[in-house]
Amino acid sequence: MNAPFKFETGHSAPPLDTPTPDDLTIIPRDRRFGRDEGTVQVRWWHGGNPYATAFYNALSTTFPKGEAFFIESVKAHRDGASPKLAEEIRAFTMQEIMHTREHVAFNRRVTDAGYDISFLDKQVDDILALVRERPPIINLAATMALEHFTAILARELLENPAHLEGADAESAELWRWHAVEEIEHKGVAYDTWLHATRDWSRWQRWKLKSLMMLVVTWRFIPERMTGMYDLLRQDGLTGWRAKAKMLRYAFAGPGMFRKIALPWVAYFLPGFHPWNADERHLIGAYISGAEAAA
Repeated sequence: MNAPFKFETGHSAPPLDTPTPDDLTIIPRDRRFGRDEGTVQVRWWHGGNPYATAFYNALSTTFPKGEAFFIESVKAHRDGASPKLAEEIRAFTMQEIMHTREHVAFNRRVTDAGYDISFLDKQVDDILALVRERPPIINLAATMALEHFTAILARELLENPAHLEGADAESAELWRWHAVEEIEHKGVAYDTWLHATRDWSRWQRWKLKSLMMLVVTWRFIPERMTGMYDLLRQDGLTGWRAKAKMLRYAFAGPGMFRKIALPWVAYFLPGFHPWNADERHLIGAYISGAEAAA
């Protein structure tokens, strides 16, 4: 995992002038969670709350295939990247590979707890089949939008401890580890987009990225909610009351989807870049906490 890993980029472009911090180091942290603890075999692993459990289980089912798509989309546009961007793509790739591995293991524990996630898997397969019919630059635009989604979800998760309050320790640590690395590499897909579209006008860039974010949002949140309802159905929680409680968890309290609304809007502003919001203090807090625990 720590062996040299180089990309052949051909003639390198000059470094991009972006808000990505010059001293940012993207660090693939090779960690494993819940292998021996029996976590998530407890059906409602998130504090005995079926709605909190369904929320995170439904998100996790999207990650393995989704992150493989992100890697594919970014690597398709790495040729000619500056050495700095090429190194960031390398580190991004390694982080996403390990996120995939850990969410495959997490999802296996979800199924061990008795859930059938085939419906949620099919949701992901259907959207990926649709997207892969599009040109590679469209795939990169979709990846960029989804990476912004994961970054703002990660920020909210780390800033507000209420989101993981009551969750078993191993599962909570998995989500925090993933969130930190999503923030750390949040600019890679965007900088790759700027590199790939360096000959486009600002209007062309804004038009496509904004349209893609609208399409992604239209699919992402409704399909995740539908997946959550399916998991609740398997718990015998059906009808309008169950749906209302799930909506309340997602949008009211703790309200993850509501609380990412403003950073979602920021994506459409002129001059947007993920690193316009410098969240390295969240990375530092995580590292300090891990060192203290060690």
